[in-house]
Amino acid sequence: MATSEISLDSIFSEALEIESPQQREAYLDQACRNDDKLRQQVQRLLDAHFRVGNFLGGPAVGDTMDVAPIVERPGMTVGRYKLLQQIGEGGFGVVFMAEQQAPVTRKVALKVIKPGMDTSEVIARFEAERQALALMDHPHIAAIYDGGATESGRPYFVMELVHGIPITEYCEQGELAPRERLELFQTVCQAVQHAHQKGIIHRDLKPSNILVTLHDGEPVVKVIDFGIAKATNQRLTERTLFTRFGGMVGTPLYMSPEQAELSGLDVDIRTDVYALGVLLYELLTGTTPFEKDRLQKAAFDEVRRIIREEDPPRPSVRLSTLASQSRGLKGPGKQSKPSRPNVSSDLDWIVMKAIEKDRKRRYATSREFEMDLQRYLEEKPIVARPPSMLYSLNKFARRHRVRIAVGCLVASLLVICGLWLNTIYTARTDAQFAQRVAELREKLAAGDLPGAEQAFEALGRSPHSHNPAVAAGGIQLATTLANSGQLEKSHAVIDRVRSEWTINQLKTLPDSDTKQLYSML
Repeated sequence: MATSEISLDSIFSEALEIESPQQREAYLDQACRNDDKLRQQVQRLLDAHFRVGNFLGGPAVGDTMDVAPIVERPGMTVGRYKLLQQIGEGGFGVVFMAEQQAPVTRKVALKVIKPGMDTSEVIARFEAERQALALMDHPHIAAIYDGGATESGRPYFVMELVHGIPITEYCEQGELAPRERLELFQTVCQAVQHAHQKGIIHRDLKPSNILVTLHDGEPVVKVIDFGIAKATNQRLTERTLFTRFGGMVGTPLYMSPEQAELSGLDVDIRTDVYALGVLLYELLTGTTPFEKDRLQKAAFDEVRRIIREEDPPRPSVRLSTLASQSRGLKGPGKQSKPSRPNVSSDLDWIVMKAIEKDRKRRYATSREFEMDLQRYLEEKPIVARPPSMLYSLNKFARRHRVRIAVGCLVASLLVICGLWLNTIYTARTDAQFAQRVAELREKLAAGDLPGAEQAFEALGRSPHSHNPAVAAGGIQLATTLANSGQLEKSHAVIDRVRSEWTINQLKTLPDSDTKQLYSML
């Protein structure tokens, strides 16, 4: 099976991050295992790197790995493009800022394969990247303009020149609020969704491949470097692309568990969803789910195990840990720099769903991911969180807080008005009742028994018919009627009192009234 630059790319990139020569050697022994040819290729690239400086692109691969000097120089012309400045160099390619001279004049980026690196496999990968960019037309993906070959036959392609910095650096330098970070991240999801709709999986989404530039003062995201992209429904080149068996494709910090598998499990668009989840984790906390130093020091198999098996802490937990560590470093009694804002539980759910180990439990597309973030920003129930009645009601209340506040104010005014009206009504009826009781007593004192009977009947129909004053008045009326020889009417009044009042209630009457009633009963 042919050697692929993809696995070589991963090993080379990881080796560059290790500063200690001893640790780097130990890592190479583990990563390359018994493959002497692969180990030699990586070592040649490392030697070349430390001679000429840092690379920005991916490394080359092939049967011929001799490093030749770069032929192109600023001031030279490649096709109709004048080279102005070298802005990037990788293991197999070099990138120049160039000026297009015809049919229009504009600044572009020109990427060309290095001399000696134009093996069949490198050219196949180069052509695949060029074709992947040509398929896409999106404002947040670097556009491709042209392609061709140098006089020596080495292929090149011309693409949009992006003056930008990694999205994480932009957010940190600008001290963007969480909402601003989420809105910027949503444009990344839109760009990735466009690539997926064109049948392209990026497979290496990370901050250095997601740049932010300014257009008229507004931040604009640009996704770049489709060097290890994979097509899902078409061929990107007529040449054959091989992946070394057991090789890992991508950058370990942002690599999905299925990318770290050796089982031959094919990746799909959900591997980009995972990388987007890692990126969002980093935007919220300032660090990746798995710490960079730990993966650098770990052996190859241990790196794979961590990615496939370990569950990272939730973003909110990681922020709490970082804050505690920061306070510990400052020492007791010393004020530390304000920490990042707390991550809500909803954002925890969203991020952790995106970086699920089981890809079946992740968002199926980057569009679903983006839409759940939009629901969060609109304070609607999110898909990532198991719904509950209390959660949904809380979301509804927060989403309609103004309407609910107005409704509560109106309801409060209605209650206040009701209480006020009830107070007025109660005061009025109390006054009427007191007036009728006084009228009953006046009629009895004056010996006006018919008038007293009418007053008693009116009291019995009033809302205060159970008031002790009514029973007391009834007893006095019954006594007066009995004394006047009107026993039948007296008994009728007594029956009325007994029907309205229980014995326990009658005990609340004055003692003289109670004894008088008992004597009459």
